[in-house]
Amino acid sequence: MFHHEHYALRYSSVQSNSKAGRKISMILAMLLMFFGVKLAHAACDDPPVPGVIWIGCDKQRADLNGIRLNNAVLSRTNFRDADLRGADLVGADLSFATLTSARLDDARLTGARLIGANLQRVSARRARFDRARLNRAELDAVDFERAVLDGASLYDLSAVKARLHGAHLEGANLEQANLRGANLTGAVLRNANMMQINLEDADLSGANLEMARLDRAMIVRANCNAANFSRATFTGADITSTRFDNARFDNATWIDRHRCKPGAIGECP
Repeated sequence: MFHHEHYALRYSSVQSNSKAGRKISMILAMLLMFFGVKLAHAACDDPPVPGVIWIGCDKQRADLNGIRLNNAVLSRTNFRDADLRGADLVGADLSFATLTSARLDDARLTGARLIGANLQRVSARRARFDRARLNRAELDAVDFERAVLDGASLYDLSAVKARLHGAHLEGANLEQANLRGANLTGAVLRNANMMQINLEDADLSGANLEMARLDRAMIVRANCNAANFSRATFTGADITSTRFDNARFDNATWIDRHRCKPGAIGECP
């Protein structure tokens, strides 16, 4: 074992010896740096248990199916192509982690931190992300079918062509998010903050957006057939070429700030 205390004393004792002291000091400093790095990376070999600290580790293609990693520190770790199906990641810190093409179906990430994480092409069907923080995360082409993201913070994330069919995002913060071309059919977005969101070419048919805030949103060429926008707000939104057949607008606030009539269907009179 390398004893830091012993060599620290030797290090201080030779500092006064001119050239020889400086040379030995440099050697000892290099040794301390070397062993310090070795010790810092030793945690990557720790077993997958709750609270484990894997920072910047390489877990590419790891088989972690059903593993308990709740409250683990996994920031900047590489989980590319990893199997995390059914894993318990409640309260885990996955900030800036790479999860590209990983499998997270039925995983539990309630209250997890995924700020700046890369989840492109991830499959997370029926996974729970309620109250999770995914601000500025990359979710392009993810499959979140029937996933639960109630109360999640998704500020400024990118989810281009994401599959969110039947997903639950009640009360979620999607402000300035990019969901261009996303499939949100049947999704629940009640009371969601969707201000300045990009829903260009998105499919929201049958979605529930009751009381959602869509102020200054880009809803261009979207499919909103049979969607529920009751009491939603559209102030300043761009709805160019968007279809609203059979959509509900009960008491919604329209783009020009006028209030839609109760029972309004398909348009906002």
